[in-house]
Amino acid sequence: MMKSSELVNILKQRMTNPELIWHFDREKDVLDIRHKTLGNGMTLSLPQALNRYEAKGESALDEIVYTILETFGAMEKEAKGELKSSEHIYPVVRSTSFPLESKEGHRFITSDHTAETRVFYALDAGTTYRLIDENMLNSLSLSEEQVKEIARFQVKKLKTAVKEDRVAGNVFYFLNENDGYDASRLLNENFLKDMKTKITGDMTVSVPHQDVLIIGDIRNETGYDVLAQMAMHFFTNGKVPITSLSFIYENDELEPIFIMAKNKPTEEQDKK
Repeated sequence: MMKSSELVNILKQRMTNPELIWHFDREKDVLDIRHKTLGNGMTLSLPQALNRYEAKGESALDEIVYTILETFGAMEKEAKGELKSSEHIYPVVRSTSFPLESKEGHRFITSDHTAETRVFYALDAGTTYRLIDENMLNSLSLSEEQVKEIARFQVKKLKTAVKEDRVAGNVFYFLNENDGYDASRLLNENFLKDMKTKITGDMTVSVPHQDVLIIGDIRNETGYDVLAQMAMHFFTNGKVPITSLSFIYENDELEPIFIMAKNKPTEEQDKK
């Protein structure tokens, strides 16, 4: 198995930008990469990266390099004032365990959502995005509330085409545009209401990772078992996991649920 130090050396060889400063923290097993001119940076968990490499091989390295380069590219565009348009702001869904501050110590702009999820806001750069923190508001010439309002409007403009799959008498709808905002469609209330009109059983919504949204029409007990396995599979394999739990959608609200094998789920209690 590749060692963390070997991975760091490979990444350095593939990214020779003199503006990047590399610091390998052996104790924490993380790689901190900073932009010399901008002062901003990102931290890479090396165990996670190595696990991806073990599972996917060289393609995982390509993905890691791509993500790093696009992240710093977005930072450079922001510094040049190229990302100021309100059309580039979208909401993104994250786990409640996701950090509330940037590596520089600036508070991210967030909104409460469910016991399992929190909403962050992102400045889109085309092939990647950067989460908006309070330090960015002045450069965007926007208030926190304006950022949230723009994002609420923008998410409604995203495509909502779904693919359908039937399993043991249950229907599952998958939304997977691979635009970085698949899970964000969870915040499009009109979309959820429209889907509700198609559902004859219990309507469930799952966002196991950021690049998929699963809506279930659960018509029998087997459907819940299938949903639990499906959500866990996507959660374990996603680049940006959110939650392995699913939600019951009822009365225009989402309630996290535990799904017990061979039993109908009950609403989750005392999550906070």
